[in-house]
Amino acid sequence: MTSSIRRAISRFRELFRQGESNREFSDEVETHLQLLTERFLRQGMNRKEAAGAARRQFGNSALLAQRQREARMWPWILTVFNDVCYAMRILAKSPGITAIAIASLALGIGANTAIFTVAKAALFDALAVPHPEQLRLLAYAQGDRSVIINDWGDFYTDAKGRTILASFSWPVYNQLQRQNQSVGELFAFADLDQFEHLSATVDGRAEVVTGELVSGNFFQGMGIKTVLGRPIEPSDDATPGAGAVAVISDAFWQRSFARSPTAIGKTVKVNLTPITIIGVAPPSFTGASHVQTPQDLFMPISSQPVIFPREKGSLLSDPDTWWLQVMLRLQPGVSQENALASLALSLDQAVRATMVVSKDRTVPLLLLLPGGRGWNYAEQELEHPMPLLLAIAGLVLLLACVNVANLVLARFSSRHREISVRMALGAGRIRIARQMLTESLCLSTMGGVMGLLLGYLCRNILPRLFSTSWGPLALNTRFDWRVFAFTLAISVLTGIGFGVGPAWQAASASANSGLKNGAKTVTRRRKGLAGKGLVVVQVALCMLLLVSAGLFVRTLANLDAINPGFNKKGLLLFTIEPPVQRYPAPKNVEVLHRIEERIASLPGVETVTLSREALLGGSGSNSEFLLDGQSEASESNRYIAFNSVGRDFFTTLGIPILYGRSFDVPDTSTSRTVAIISRSLAEKEFTGKNPLGASFRRKEGGEPIQIVGVCADAKYAWIRDDPPPIFYVLYTQEKDPRGSMTFEVRTHGNPLNLAGAVRGAVESIDKDLPLIEVRTQQQQIDAAVAPERSFASVTSGFGILAVLLASIGVYGVIAAGVARRINEIGVRMALGARAAQVLRMVMGETLGLAFVGIGTGLCAALLLTRFLSSRLFGLKPTDPLTLVTAGLLLLAAAMLAGWAPARRASRIQPVQALRHE
Repeated sequence: MTSSIRRAISRFRELFRQGESNREFSDEVETHLQLLTERFLRQGMNRKEAAGAARRQFGNSALLAQRQREARMWPWILTVFNDVCYAMRILAKSPGITAIAIASLALGIGANTAIFTVAKAALFDALAVPHPEQLRLLAYAQGDRSVIINDWGDFYTDAKGRTILASFSWPVYNQLQRQNQSVGELFAFADLDQFEHLSATVDGRAEVVTGELVSGNFFQGMGIKTVLGRPIEPSDDATPGAGAVAVISDAFWQRSFARSPTAIGKTVKVNLTPITIIGVAPPSFTGASHVQTPQDLFMPISSQPVIFPREKGSLLSDPDTWWLQVMLRLQPGVSQENALASLALSLDQAVRATMVVSKDRTVPLLLLLPGGRGWNYAEQELEHPMPLLLAIAGLVLLLACVNVANLVLARFSSRHREISVRMALGAGRIRIARQMLTESLCLSTMGGVMGLLLGYLCRNILPRLFSTSWGPLALNTRFDWRVFAFTLAISVLTGIGFGVGPAWQAASASANSGLKNGAKTVTRRRKGLAGKGLVVVQVALCMLLLVSAGLFVRTLANLDAINPGFNKKGLLLFTIEPPVQRYPAPKNVEVLHRIEERIASLPGVETVTLSREALLGGSGSNSEFLLDGQSEASESNRYIAFNSVGRDFFTTLGIPILYGRSFDVPDTSTSRTVAIISRSLAEKEFTGKNPLGASFRRKEGGEPIQIVGVCADAKYAWIRDDPPPIFYVLYTQEKDPRGSMTFEVRTHGNPLNLAGAVRGAVESIDKDLPLIEVRTQQQQIDAAVAPERSFASVTSGFGILAVLLASIGVYGVIAAGVARRINEIGVRMALGARAAQVLRMVMGETLGLAFVGIGTGLCAALLLTRFLSSRLFGLKPTDPLTLVTAGLLLLAAAMLAGWAPARRASRIQPVQALRHE
């Protein structure tokens, strides 16, 4: 065994000292020949005879050298090495073609690498914890008869149409943990960003932070140790209302404390509650909720009553509110089936022990989901866009492959004689095909290296397109071994893909035909057809990409052209969330009103208002709408959209009051509750009647609300939806005005220029109130159409790249065809053909290829773009304007590409052409 390893190492070293070993062997052979020559000289031969006899007696030195090389190294490695060296020399002889091929491949491979990097981050990256494959997230399928009514947190619909949730109550979690010690470590956490915004004040400076509430065994269950200080322990989570400690993330440590070790033991105010820092998490640890972005703070679940208190009491003693997520780390040797069976039984017992389960209610079906990626919001948002983007990038790579295949075929036609000579000297067809494939793989490898670099540089473009302009990147992309493996795989497959055709053609060539004088005309027609066929494929792929890009660009244009029903220009938006610890009702209304008045007095501010829901913010509120005399809401108006707004809301947003009045100064918290309804709600509920003066209730037995005005319809939550029937109430008249409010400030100039003054105005009232999500209304709308903008940007870039590659392909084929037909064109012109006729002949061939490719691509587009219909807005996949525009653009590009070869053909002189042949 040891000798085999030693021999393998010796052969590996020989790969890097071939020249020296060959010289040593040559010197040794020469020494033997000299000794033999001297022996024959002593026997009476002259020097010439002695040298010949020495060589005859010694044997074939070239054969001995070959056997010696085979003995000291692996022959196949040497052969591959020689093939690669020869391939690089051949590629260097055609630097122009080589550069174009490498650039084409780099663009195609780079685009795929960049999109795969984003897809990997969104769909495959796991939590940075030991053995993430052991983690399971407890979830359940919520049914209509489920006993769980009040659940908080995100949900999604699975492939079976079931609504999947992963929220549990604190009492249920405690029972599950006590009863299932044998299956593994159960621990709980809650992403506070789902419930409310957290503020942290460090050294007198308030900022918005993210955080998780975690159980005392959270860090133990995740297998994570702190890099400084200690983690949260069960003793920190033992007493409800206590546990005012926190482990901070590495990013928060850097941002707030410049990585100073003195951060341990310092106190920060989180939602005005003093919290002591006890540890710093590792840099790669992001928590259990997200893979991409780290949480700033980790605090014990026991601190919930003081971090975000609820009016109805602590969530830790509430069995009816399900708000915690629970994760399991399976014990080694415990199967998922056994763990699920044990936990399902325990869940049924825990629910029945902590809640009242009536006969018509059921305990939900427990599920164990893979927990190595947490709840993974990014996967849910990008699950559908990513395959589409990968498919489009794959088309670009296919287009690049066809382009390079065309270039390789064109170059092969000039090497026909060389290959025939090699075959005449004894090279086999497999050897020739292998050499051609080696050249293709060398091209694809260099293209892959450049593509990897390009993908690295462009890796954050797509996440930035999907992100809001005021927030962090939606995804943090990381280059790891999977990205390198993916790039290597597509590089090799690409090289084989565009290299098989030329290799087959080279191996099928005749040795005799290439050695004849007329070798240039051999298989001319067949080679020309192969190149033209590839150009047709290129044009068809380009047409498909251009149509896709045109559909997405027109969708974005349609969305941008929508009239939202309000004036979106000159509006600054930001959110304030008064902590309930300092501002219980009605003090929260008072502080919001003071902020409103202070901002209204700032120079450059026209008007200011606020609302519960930011328009086109992607979220909305609804309520029952019971007209006087109705005891129960009908199915059509069971839930009507509403918004809680400020007095100057309609003036600030520019929503006209059609009849009646707007909110006014006399409308106070002690006056009669009033509302303004939209025109669509008036038409729906008061057909042919005047709604002014009518009253409605938001629930049975609730306080009557009088309608004092009707406003124009305006977009509410989502830009794609029609304006819904909606009513507006004053936030100062709300009975339960808790939570965050979004301020809308109309300014004279650029709204963002006023952000600093607004921040100072808020700090003058309370320095512990941070401004949340500062943005303009236009940025809010841009965020609403971010997916459409991303698709339009990416497909437009790919479309431009496709046109460039197709133009190169058309130019290459037409130019090669002109070069092959120089003699023919010369004869035509000698017989009287005019330059204009030759120009029309070549341009006719160009247009013929373009029309066939465009027609083929159009058929493919009509067949495939129907899968894009769910992502389009205001048009159909068969939109005539898009199809015609894409065809004309591609036709113009093909004509430009074919013009230069056609012009060159029209200037050929007959005498020069005949001499050329």
